[in-house]
Amino acid sequence: MFIKIHIYYVYILTTKYNKMLYVGVTNNIVRRLAEHKSGLNDGFTHKYNINKLVYFETYDYINLAIAREKQIKAYSRIKKDNLINAKNPDWIELDPHKLFYSTLHSE
Repeated sequence: MFIKIHIYYVYILTTKYNKMLYVGVTNNIVRRLAEHKSGLNDGFTHKYNINKLVYFETYDYINLAIAREKQIKAYSRIKKDNLINAKNPDWIELDPHKLFYSTLHSE
């Protein structure tokens, strides 16, 4: 018997020079980042070329992830910056492949 593992990601993207931020939620960080980078989806991230992953959190339940996404979206820019700085002070682009697989194997 197989048990399906659900992991939900709340993530923050920015532009090349960290000028704009986007907060999102997904159940597949690798796929979602590929969508952002490819520009296939029209919208805010495509219009402003926001596709650099700088922050993420993981959740076991979608309702918690969505609630956290809404909470972060309501933060001021300074508070969002502080959140990123606490985990990624140099705003280095995070690799979604490493995040996805390390999350699976940390359980």
